[in-house]
Amino acid sequence: MPIRILIAEDEALLARALADSLQRLWPQMQLAAIASNGIEAVTLALALQPDVLFFDIKMPGQSGLDAACELADQWPSDQALPLLVFVTAYDNYAIQAFEQAAVDYVLKPINDERLRQTITRLQLHLQSRATAANAEQLSAHTMTQLRALTLDAAPVPMAPERLRTIRATVGNQIRLIPIDEVIYFAATDKYLNVVTADSEVLIRTSLKELLMQLDAQQFWQIHRGTIVQIKAVRSAQREPNGKLILNLYQRPEKLAVSRLFAHLFKPH
Repeated sequence: MPIRILIAEDEALLARALADSLQRLWPQMQLAAIASNGIEAVTLALALQPDVLFFDIKMPGQSGLDAACELADQWPSDQALPLLVFVTAYDNYAIQAFEQAAVDYVLKPINDERLRQTITRLQLHLQSRATAANAEQLSAHTMTQLRALTLDAAPVPMAPERLRTIRATVGNQIRLIPIDEVIYFAATDKYLNVVTADSEVLIRTSLKELLMQLDAQQFWQIHRGTIVQIKAVRSAQREPNGKLILNLYQRPEKLAVSRLFAHLFKPH
């Protein structure tokens, strides 16, 4: 059976070189498509459903990591996720987390010896994925790795203490919002939307930096761009399409839970 592979790489020459090397070292490999950016990669992967994805970390518009997370969110829940290999010129990601997982990595410039190791690892995973139980376990392992990479992708300084008050500029005033009044935070471009029961204000803080200052028992990340105060959640429900949705006590909107964080709401 041919192994269908999708490559996401914004540099056409590098993408072609990787495809040629894979075809030479792995004759059973069949190139499904080459995407030039992360957005195109997600679209093609959902349409073609390849067995293996090679995602360049650094791509314009959407990084390979963001594309992989988005793909995981949109992938059919009844199907095993494709195996992931990240391609990077920088050895500054959670490399150790890749070593024994369904997620792998190769460094640029790619050499045959390292690529053979990756191919061997992929072949073993593909063989073990033949049973439904192993396929589910591999998908869960991939989710764990993506969560770890999402949190560790860029270091931020440790907060000296837990955040107690949000300071937001509203017109010519500084509004002080007690942290207990915040229902959720939602990333919007370069800002975070701070949502309370009766208001919304924007602050110029990254989601990752904010996470370091919040009590992890009180505030849960439920999506790459959303943090919710857990006591503000009325219930979690599964939609017909398999998506998990949160209903809130004091807000009418529903919050989508990423597949990466759905494990937080599994019943014990």
